[in-house]
Amino acid sequence: MNKYEGLFILDAAAQEESVKEIVGKIQKEIEQAGGRVEKVNKLGPHPFARASKARSAGQYVNVVFDAPAKAITEMDAKLRMDTNVFRWLFTRVEPIRKRDQKKYKKTGRTETTSART
Repeated sequence: MNKYEGLFILDAAAQEESVKEIVGKIQKEIEQAGGRVEKVNKLGPHPFARASKARSAGQYVNVVFDAPAKAITEMDAKLRMDTNVFRWLFTRVEPIRKRDQKKYKKTGRTETTSART
């Protein structure tokens, strides 16, 4: 299993109860795919840099989880059907290599995020 970080942009018009419901659905999807959720951060509403006619802001949610690689493609297909989730991005979190440990020793970081999914 790999460690992933998922950033989800939900509909900004959603109330707090519906945001909890959507996040619960996302957690359930991760667990059904054989994964385990480590941490959920609700980052709140933020305006888009480029507003469209349909949307000008979104509720941002960050989820850190462990899952098999095939779970990402399954979740991607299911999220395409969900109208409450506007955008999403999955990145794989990799441990810091031994040769890079000196670079990150001062900051105390133990992991790095890669752009690969």
